[in-house]
Amino acid sequence: MITRSVLALILLVLPVAASAQEGSIRYDHSVTYAFELPQRPGGGSDARPQMRGGPQNQFPTGTARTVVLSFNATESVMRAEAPGEEQAERSEMDTRMAGFAARMRMSSTSRSDHETLLAAHANNADATFTESLDFMGRTFLIRGPSPTYEWVFVGEQSEFLGYMVQKAITRRDTTLIEAWFTPEIPVSAGPGQYGGLPGMILVVSVDGGSELYSATDIDLGPIEPEALAAPEEGDEVSREEYEQIVEEKLAEIQSTRRRRR
Repeated sequence: MITRSVLALILLVLPVAASAQEGSIRYDHSVTYAFELPQRPGGGSDARPQMRGGPQNQFPTGTARTVVLSFNATESVMRAEAPGEEQAERSEMDTRMAGFAARMRMSSTSRSDHETLLAAHANNADATFTESLDFMGRTFLIRGPSPTYEWVFVGEQSEFLGYMVQKAITRRDTTLIEAWFTPEIPVSAGPGQYGGLPGMILVVSVDGGSELYSATDIDLGPIEPEALAAPEEGDEVSREEYEQIVEEKLAEIQSTRRRRR
């Protein structure tokens, strides 16, 4: 028999558990450039563009942006947050350095230097995943089954943004992926293509931090149904077709670099 005091406790906890299954999370998302700066003739320091009146160590080492994950018990969608005014206003030096970095990326043979995840939608009910990707200036839309990961719990626990988190690791080919998730938000979701753990993923580190998602703000509560709409932007292709396009473009870059040597 359930006593009155136990029933009162259950009724108190139920709304908290329900609200923890719906909301939005902001993440800082950073990706470190994989290309190497060219060397000056004879070796030595890198050949960064010379700028009047400015230090030479302001070359961007990667990209950084804010993404927002909206979710309920069965669906989640991540999109990039529109930059604020302070981010939109860049100095002349920042603009020149960003332009130089963009040119360097175009000659890079690393996939991560050319590919940006624009939006990702996961549906746990039917195990489907939809993503919109920018690759070398072209937007692609890919629909298919949700990615699967063989997560291993390593027994490490900590506290992050006021939540108890646990560590899990997995490998995709030779890449190590580390995730910190919280069972206190009982939704199997996370930023980007990452999920499949018994709780919301708040931090993901890929390849020793070359790519990093780190939650900065958690807002639990009802969200509008349209906030969970899957992305529709881009030329729709299959996963196999997309991988072939990526392979061919990177091979073209590699061939061009060989001819220039």
